[in-house]
Parts: sequence; structure tokens; C-alpha cells
Amino acid sequence: MTQNIFAGTMPALMTPCLPNRAPDFDALVKKGKEMIDAGMSAVVYCGSMGDWPLLTDAQRMEGVERLVDAGLPVVVGTGAINSKSAVAHAAHAQKVGASGLMVIPRVLSRGSSIAAQKNHFKAILSAAPDVPAIIYNSPVYGFATRADLFFALRAEHPNLVGFKEFGGKDDLRYAAEFITSKDDQVTLMVGVDTEVYHGFVNCGATGSITGIGTALPKEALLLAALAKKAATGHAEARLRARELDEAFGVLASFDEGTDLVLYYKHLLDLNGEDEYRLHFNETDELSDAQRNYCEQQYELFRNWFNDWVQQGGVIAECM
Repeated sequence: MTQNIFAGTMPALMTPCLPNRAPDFDALVKKGKEMIDAGMSAVVYCGSMGDWPLLTDAQRMEGVERLVDAGLPVVVGTGAINSKSAVAHAAHAQKVGASGLMVIPRVLSRGSSIAAQKNHFKAILSAAPDVPAIIYNSPVYGFATRADLFFALRAEHPNLVGFKEFGGKDDLRYAAEFITSKDDQVTLMVGVDTEVYHGFVNCGATGSITGIGTALPKEALLLAALAKKAATGHAEARLRARELDEAFGVLASFDEGTDLVLYYKHLLDLNGEDEYRLHFNETDELSDAQRNYCEQQYELFRNWFNDWVQQGGVIAECM
């Protein structure tokens, strides 16, 4: 198995659109390169942010292959309506040289069945035995992987190396207390932007997967760096991390809702990235009120950050 990729901060890439609303893979690769150049440790594609339910299997695989061929470390989402498709994505990820897998639970059909989920996870892990993988735990998918199932899977599949936890504080605490603190070979990735501070400081996370970091990579990386330093007991880093975490509050909270892709694509459009202006479905758009609120909060955060960062100290050390 290749080296565990699950450390550092990774952006969950969205899928840009051409004017005809087909995927723009050239723009996807361009964005991936920009993220790595900004200091991200890898890129994630196709999780929820990548709109995997709206793409064909062939489109998803093309996006993965284009990113890998560009020399980028890629973590591949395996979300699918049925296990056969999920297995195909895992096998393709190993074939083309992806660096990691996010193993997403079975959805819709027998999604609450522990036995069905165990077989689903096993099939994915078996299809890519040389690729390190994490289970993507999320209330959105309607199934919570608990410690007994995780370790039963890990006993048979050494490529299962950790957890991406998209739940809130209690879910992260459970993962840390009962799963990822067992040994240093099992890692925890914070999967939601609102819990970066809590995940690193209180739960021993080794990394994070970010949505807001696609628009604000410098700021997202700084939050992670401050939180990591705070986790060593550094008092000033703890204070500054909490300040930045609080200021990120509204923008980070978009990551928790059903319109997360709409919001984060709008932020990229505000940044001048026109290829993110469109969505695959023409009717998928923010309301005027949502758009105005998003813009107000984005301006507020950037104004605050430009002032706050002037304090130097541990902020400058972690930049």
C-alpha cells in the first residue's frame, strides 16, 4: 500500500461548468494545481462538493484521471447509488494512480442495514487494496459507522486507515474517543469547516477536508496551522485559532447545508473564476437574499481578516 495521504488540509474540488453545462475538466485541473500551489496537501474529487450524483460514472472517472495525469495527489470519492458503481470508482482510482479513497456509505437501498454497509465497504476496500482509504461518516448519508464495524473492517483491510467525520462536535468526539485514538496508524480528518478548531485541538485530527478553502485557501490553511499549534498547548495559538474560527463562522456554516455547492461556487465567481458561475441544473441557484447575504458576509470576513492579520506574533509564524 502507498503512503497514507491523510494529513494536512485538502480542498473538496467542485466541478466547473462549460457554457453548455458540461464538466470543464481543463478548469478542474487548473483549480487543482492552484490549490496545491497554495499549500494544500492533496485535492479531493468527487465528494459531495464535486456534485457526484449529477455526473455520469464516465465523467467522474475522466475528472479523476485528468487530475492524476496532471501530477496532483488525488483522493477519490466513491459515492454511488449501488455498490457496483462504487467498486468501479475504487478500482479506477487504483488503476490510474490516485493517492486515496473516501469510502462513502451505501445510500437509498438498505442504507440503515449494518450488514449491507459492511459488505458495501468491504467491496470498495477490496477493489483498491493498495490505496489508503478513509470512511466518510456523515449524517447526510444516513448511516453512522461505529467502532465495532470500523475495526472489523480494518482487521481484514489494512488499507482502511481512518475516518473523515462530517458530523458535529459530538460525532468528532466519538470518533476520537473510540476509534482514531487507538493507535497512531488510524487517522482522523475533520470533514466540515465549522469544526476545524474542535477537531484538531480536542480530537487529535491529523488533517481537514475543506469547502471554504477553495475560495480562501490562505485563510483555511492558517486556521489549520493555528489549531495544530494550539493542540500542542500553545496559548496564543489557541486564542488566535478561536478568533479565526469564530470569524469564519457564517462562511464555514455553508458547508453544513444543502446549498453548499451553490454558495461556494458563488464565492469563486466573486473571486473572478467565471467557470464556477453555472451549475449542472439550470434551476440550481441561490435566491437573491441568499446571494446578497453571502456577499455581505464574504466582504465582512475579508475586511476583518485584513485587519486581524496585522497583529503578527503566532499569526505571522503560522502564515
